[in-house]
Amino acid sequence: MTTSQTPMVPSVAAAGPGLKKTLTTPLLFLFILGDVLGAGVYVLVGQVAGEVGGAVWVPLVVALCLALLTAGSYAELATKYPRAGGASHYTTLAYGPFVGFVIGFCMLAAGIVSVGALARAFGGDYLTEFVTAPIALVAVLFLIALALLNARGISESMRANSVATLIEVGGLILIIGLGAWVMLRGDGDPSRLTRLGVHDKGPAGAVLSGSVLAYYSFVGFETSVNVAEETRNPRRSYPRALFGALVVAGVIYALVGIVASAVVPTDRLVASSGPLLEVVEIAGGVPEWLFSAIALVAVANGALLTGIMSSRLTYGMARDGLLPAFLARVLPGRRTPWTAIATTTGLSLLLALTGDVATLASTLVLLLLVVFLAVNVAVLVLRRNPGEHEREHFRVPTVLPILGAASCVLLSTRVEADVWARGLPLIGAGIVLGLLSAVRRSRQRPGENESHTSGPVV
Repeated sequence: MTTSQTPMVPSVAAAGPGLKKTLTTPLLFLFILGDVLGAGVYVLVGQVAGEVGGAVWVPLVVALCLALLTAGSYAELATKYPRAGGASHYTTLAYGPFVGFVIGFCMLAAGIVSVGALARAFGGDYLTEFVTAPIALVAVLFLIALALLNARGISESMRANSVATLIEVGGLILIIGLGAWVMLRGDGDPSRLTRLGVHDKGPAGAVLSGSVLAYYSFVGFETSVNVAEETRNPRRSYPRALFGALVVAGVIYALVGIVASAVVPTDRLVASSGPLLEVVEIAGGVPEWLFSAIALVAVANGALLTGIMSSRLTYGMARDGLLPAFLARVLPGRRTPWTAIATTTGLSLLLALTGDVATLASTLVLLLLVVFLAVNVAVLVLRRNPGEHEREHFRVPTVLPILGAASCVLLSTRVEADVWARGLPLIGAGIVLGLLSAVRRSRQRPGENESHTSGPVV
């Protein structure tokens, strides 16, 4: 397919106000770092150990390398097309509105699923260090608070993220320091760091299975493309912020994996719902409530940033004519997509009240692998547009999107059957809704859609 289909994409916001450009390179870096350093490492280290054994750091490093491949594709497309809508917008340009809708739906579903999972995680074990309350009540209050902050403005959200990200990094550095102290006093077991393979899995199978879970710890970078439109100079800022944040997160994750596995016996690590708290307990000297507070900040920050992505993606898809036009409405003063925020928050709340963290996290990874595969191929398709000025945006070597697409296929082979059973209905729903949208467009007279979507209602 060629990009000759681009004119088919309606510009919903052409006559109305867009989103405010307020993000600088440091703020974007902290946005990405804060989203990547979210709840994943705080809750999944034990589950990764259950898949791979004591060498937890290996799948974390593998997952980083695989994430960097796809991140390269996002960096090229975000600097080429700096618009809210992200993966949906890119795939609409590359393949047409139908595929753009399906991919956008998968990305949107992944974001909503992620926020629902984080809302449940916030009401779990870390919170019980302070108060015991029904998870449903916690989820409701938690999501309402995040939605209000999101609607207030991107600047306010980014300031909150900056503080939260520094707290997250400080908490993980604390874990690294405590783990190093335990090993220096001779209480650790470094030999666990080379143990690969559990149950009936050999080393290679264990690493791939562990990498699927570890991949969840790195997802979050893809959400940042949805705020490229709100970045002052995305062509300069985005690649620097993206790769810098991923490398920093990868180093921190690898060190956390090393100390957690060396300090905590593997069986204990696997059985714990708060695996990093085990490091704190073994090291001693630091109150567990302090680290629980840090973990809660990490969970809340991850939910905030993913909620921002989901609302901006919904706004972008509505502006492209792929979702109802009312979802492209923005607040007159704040210029934030309030209808998109309200809708995505409501759906996340529904999932938080009906699902569990492990189920939602696994489904999220599957949905993102579908999105990442389409985005990696879209990079190659959109390079065939002779009207693009290649020097004006970041460009990755051709081999990287090819390897990125292959990595998505490889990881999908390690997704368990029950996760496919949960994810396929969501993907199927996106396909059905995409077909209905295509039928609706085909019945419209030329120019009818554009006349109905001349700009967002404010």
